[in-house]
Amino acid sequence: MKISADLTLGLVVHPSRPVLDSVQVITRYARRTGATVIARRCDAERVGPEIATVAAEEFADQVDGVISLGGDGTMLGAMRLMVGRQVPVLGVNHGHLGFLIEVTPSELERALDRLTEGRYTLEPHSCLEAGGFTAFNDIVIAAAEPLSSLTLDLEVNGLRHGYYRGDAVIACTPTGSTAYNYAAGGPVISPSAPSVALTPVAPMSGISRSVILGKDDHIVLRNPSEDRALLVSVDGTPADPLRPGAELSVRLRADAVDVVRFDADTHSQRNRVKLSLLDLPLRRDQLVELIPQPLREQAERLRQAHMEDPA
Repeated sequence: MKISADLTLGLVVHPSRPVLDSVQVITRYARRTGATVIARRCDAERVGPEIATVAAEEFADQVDGVISLGGDGTMLGAMRLMVGRQVPVLGVNHGHLGFLIEVTPSELERALDRLTEGRYTLEPHSCLEAGGFTAFNDIVIAAAEPLSSLTLDLEVNGLRHGYYRGDAVIACTPTGSTAYNYAAGGPVISPSAPSVALTPVAPMSGISRSVILGKDDHIVLRNPSEDRALLVSVDGTPADPLRPGAELSVRLRADAVDVVRFDADTHSQRNRVKLSLLDLPLRRDQLVELIPQPLREQAERLRQAHMEDPA
């Protein structure tokens, strides 16, 4: 994707965070390069009158690239819109930690320059497909009643593999392994490993540890109850409940969407810092390695200056 006169950029924006400064940067840049910028009609008030809007169902077919302005949730929504379309998605972080997002608002103008110059790579992301839903992070099945447990049967490639009994079961992608799966004690999975993790939350009996399955495995999660439905959420959004006796078929779709990366090493380093904030077990010397070299050099200069003139 290079910004040019025949390119249409689509904006997907956070529903409440202030993003107009970034919208104006994109608008000015597109004006200089001759590109077109559009958004969905539902976002018209968020992007201002200068941005043309189209119906939500037309948006994905008209764009050559997408810029997400928000946090990881907004980015996930943009990625879901582009599944299977080979349309690159660039995230600009107007949220909090932003595991998926590399660019900050202050870096946006330079990022657009690099898009124009073609100096970026595309990072493929897999997703889970289940019951007509798409999840780039995770699918969570939980009991419908507060403070109650669920029972859920697991079948893989037509063979029964036991059952879960506990608070919930998480099915996640490698991207989602750092989210609820990680908080529940599940493994962190490399994005280069096309796999699915199934992690029980507070297991009471049955399968009590995470299970890692491959991209070609056909996973079925079945509700064996005769009278109790189970709650299902997809990337944190409620979905249709899993009714008594019903099953949810889960498959990994590899390379579902491409995310724009300018510096994969820097993005990886930032995520290591974010994971360390979430209690990734690193020694003090290992944490120091995560600090960018210019900041380390500045700190050393300040330390030396203080030693020479402690007053």
